[in-house]
Amino acid sequence: MSGRLNLVVLGKQGAGKGTQCKRLVEEYAIPHVSTGDILRAAVKAGTPLGLEVAGVMNAGALVSDELVIRLVDERFKEADAQRGALLDGFPRTLAQAEALEALLGDDGIKLCINLEVPIDLVTARLSSRRVCQECGAIYKDTDIEAISGTCANCGGDVIQRVDDQPDAIRKRLETYERDTAPLLSFYESRGLLVTVDGDQSPDDVTKAIKAVVHEKGLA
Repeated sequence: MSGRLNLVVLGKQGAGKGTQCKRLVEEYAIPHVSTGDILRAAVKAGTPLGLEVAGVMNAGALVSDELVIRLVDERFKEADAQRGALLDGFPRTLAQAEALEALLGDDGIKLCINLEVPIDLVTARLSSRRVCQECGAIYKDTDIEAISGTCANCGGDVIQRVDDQPDAIRKRLETYERDTAPLLSFYESRGLLVTVDGDQSPDDVTKAIKAVVHEKGLA
């Protein structure tokens, strides 16, 4: 597994992680691995582990760290991840970060990129965000009139998600500060943390990330 480019992208909800992950996947030819994606893929594939996950989700329970780590382990064994992976939404907690470190061993995380964006800005971004129910395409509320509430990609309905409404946004940001923000110190103590200003154009954010990866001699 030597030489893998394993990157973790952290940042508050609305910091632009999804946008940057799409760009970095193309730049470095490594897969974008998110917890939600691997959970859905495992359930859809109907693997033994996927059936176990489906049972937990169908019961309305949270998928345990142990199950998520097993899913991540399986994902890292797939062919497209042999050059590395871009982790988004995982790890979310110190326990997950420590388990990931044990799983990857010497070929672990090469860099943790923290997209720093002020709370008032991410709140504005989230509250103005609209999402296609079918394909997940993201729009701004100002786009809705132009597309007549119908996704330009697949024709699905474009809505405001419940968790993008004010009370839900506040709770999500509180959860991030409580559970995920401590990961910044975790990766900083290992010399792996780099903070990038996310309050600039997507192109400039991408350039800043690429510059850091190049500076570290990772690509």
